[in-house]
Amino acid sequence: MPNTTTIKSSSDGAWQGDNPLNYAFPLLILQTILVLFLSRFLTLLLKPLRQPKVIAEILGGILLGPSALGRNQDFLKWVFPSWSTPILESVASIGLLFFLFLVGLELDLTSIRRSGRRAITIALVGMSVPFIFGIGVTFILRRVIKGEEKSGYAQCLVFVGVSLSITAFPVLARILAELKLLTTQVGEMAMAAAAFNDVAAWILLALGVALAGGNNDNKSSSSPLVSIWVLLSGLMFVAFMMLAVRPLMSWVSKQCSSQPESLDEACICLTLAGVMASGFMTDFIGIHSIFGAFIFGLTIPKGGEFAGRLIKRIEDFVSGLLLPLYFASSGLKTDVTKIRAGEAWALLMLVISTSCAGKILGTFVVGMLCKIPARDSLALGVLMNTKGLVELIVLNIGKEKKVLNDEMFAILVMMALFTTFMTTPTVMAIYKSKSPSNIIISSSNSKLIKEKEKENQLRILVCVHGPRSVPSLLNLIQSLVNSPLKLYVMHLVELTDRSSSIMRVRRARKNGFPFVDRFCPGGPTFHNQDQQVAAAFESASLVHGKISLRHTTAISGLSSMHEDILHVAQAKRVSMIILSSMEVLGLGWREVNHRVLKTAPCSVAVFVDRGFGLRPEFESNKMLISSDSTSRSSSSSTATITNIPKKKVCVLFLGGPDDRKALELAERMAHQADVMVTVVRLIWRCGDEHDHERHSRSISIVNDEELDEGAIVELKKRSKEVELIEKVVENGIIETVRNIGQSLVYELVIVGKGRFPLSMVSPVKQTIDDQAQLGSIGDALASSQHVISCSVLVVQHQQLLKSPAPLLPANKDGIIVTARNEEPSLV
Repeated sequence: MPNTTTIKSSSDGAWQGDNPLNYAFPLLILQTILVLFLSRFLTLLLKPLRQPKVIAEILGGILLGPSALGRNQDFLKWVFPSWSTPILESVASIGLLFFLFLVGLELDLTSIRRSGRRAITIALVGMSVPFIFGIGVTFILRRVIKGEEKSGYAQCLVFVGVSLSITAFPVLARILAELKLLTTQVGEMAMAAAAFNDVAAWILLALGVALAGGNNDNKSSSSPLVSIWVLLSGLMFVAFMMLAVRPLMSWVSKQCSSQPESLDEACICLTLAGVMASGFMTDFIGIHSIFGAFIFGLTIPKGGEFAGRLIKRIEDFVSGLLLPLYFASSGLKTDVTKIRAGEAWALLMLVISTSCAGKILGTFVVGMLCKIPARDSLALGVLMNTKGLVELIVLNIGKEKKVLNDEMFAILVMMALFTTFMTTPTVMAIYKSKSPSNIIISSSNSKLIKEKEKENQLRILVCVHGPRSVPSLLNLIQSLVNSPLKLYVMHLVELTDRSSSIMRVRRARKNGFPFVDRFCPGGPTFHNQDQQVAAAFESASLVHGKISLRHTTAISGLSSMHEDILHVAQAKRVSMIILSSMEVLGLGWREVNHRVLKTAPCSVAVFVDRGFGLRPEFESNKMLISSDSTSRSSSSSTATITNIPKKKVCVLFLGGPDDRKALELAERMAHQADVMVTVVRLIWRCGDEHDHERHSRSISIVNDEELDEGAIVELKKRSKEVELIEKVVENGIIETVRNIGQSLVYELVIVGKGRFPLSMVSPVKQTIDDQAQLGSIGDALASSQHVISCSVLVVQHQQLLKSPAPLLPANKDGIIVTARNEEPSLV
């Protein structure tokens, strides 16, 4: 064992006889690796149960402590020796300090004023009832648990009451998102009440710390006057931060948003130093240092870019690396084996029952009085009973101040774990047979008829990942406008455990657009990427008078993002969904596209962006198919020559419903003065080696051949501007298509997603075609392995649903949500 009075930070190495585990820094590295591995493993293990990340982190800390692995004395001796505890806790406290700064940064005080009387009433009753119940529980706990009577009743009541009545806002937001409840009345009410709950909890925590200030040993004074001075000093600190520091940080935020990156670096360093200084001041006063960091976070303006830059710089390092160390240090203090007697387990059941009864019953009753339906009121009570890191902080401070002993600490930690774990399955059980009442809207047949009568314009839903793909998408949309178009733009944002995701949810609520924001003509006041996307499409709609625009932001996990897209597609009765697919997108986003393609109730087009309409004009005289080839052109020879730069678009027609849908898009584009459309019909030449006669056959399903011919004839009649080329393909269809994509003739290639007919390909190739996400031809053109120069639009015709889809969330305008077996034509 090392001499604990002379601990060194680093060793000289094993080759010189030093054991790295006897030195502070190598041991801290090993502890961090172990904590991260265990917490991530448990997160993956609990993911199918849809449990929040905090459950895994709390469990990981408990498993490392004396409740499980820590029961092995050799493990504790080498991995978590007693001399390393202050070092681990110091590093973890730095992470906690900055995490509470992020919590303050997330919390918008103005949202409490906007949340309405019902939300404030629910929050007040939801906190007051369990806190009142805590009076009796505290009395029983102090009488039964040995050694607990040494702490003051008032101090113990504050910590027990806060732990029973608190609601963890970040954990609640994640659970609501996982359960798809953020769009509902329940979700909005829970989020608003949790915001108020956060503020009240921190006020009570500051009170508890002030009252417990004289409870430690070796204090020179423990008179009530000390607590009063601590409270007054805390109030003066808050007043100083709000009246002096807040205007200063507003000025810093404005300067940082408008100045170059060098000043941005200085502003961020100044802010991080401010976090540390605020923590030092509250610790100096006698309140825990995290309170100062939280208050400093409240002083940062929420509306500008500065808050987003701060979060981007520190959230991954704090939440991903340092914060799990705090859970580990808490787990090392949690000894579940202290709850061994029958009395102790009875106390645990009493605490859990009291917490659930106070929070759930109190919220349920006030919800009913506020005329919220019984089912939603019950779900709201369960959601408000969610615990998390904030409660763990409260309990750790109580143990640090010696208000809570080991047994009482373990009981309250287990209560927090159980109440959070039960939230997701309980809410799912409540809504098992029926969706939340306010999102189901029925409609009479007369309204359906009325909606159909108004269905005289094309409706398209465009899904955007960010500003990068917007210019090309705008060029694509404008190429399709030859009649009134109703365009719904959905900005897709991944919801994660990061603070930036939580801030997006809060910002959406601030503007009245929760989760999947309601569509509005002018659009909400978005920030950063949201604002850029909305502004770009808004400008395009103003320039082009035929476009009626509605835009929104969908914040969701990737595993359920497709549900939001399909909900909006059905609610708005769109005839086509356009998805963006860039090479920089990860596998998760491509899976979202794949799920939409499999389950969409309408046609889907996947747009592979390679700068459509943004690249230098292609060589106008370059021809892909030479005049002496086996092609036959049926285009009109009287094309009008203008000086307008033409965007050259190619449609590859092989036959089938998907390719016929691609022809409809081509016909719309052909009416644009700046678009030149060429339809290349590929003809499969097949033959029998025993027969010298050769014949041509289109690559289409036999039953669709007449429809294919009819579509081509109709295209010739209605769009004389379209050039039709028939090209015979003897072998190498994929190579032929790839050559078209690699040429510099066309800026956009449109192709149907359809399968190859069984009679035309081998079983091996058919299997590959079945597994291709965009079809064999679509995947060949979208692949980054080949130098494809043009953008690609892969079209899938509407698929008939095997069974009617259930009623889905309806929009505020009252459009019903049903599955349709027909869609309006694109032409």
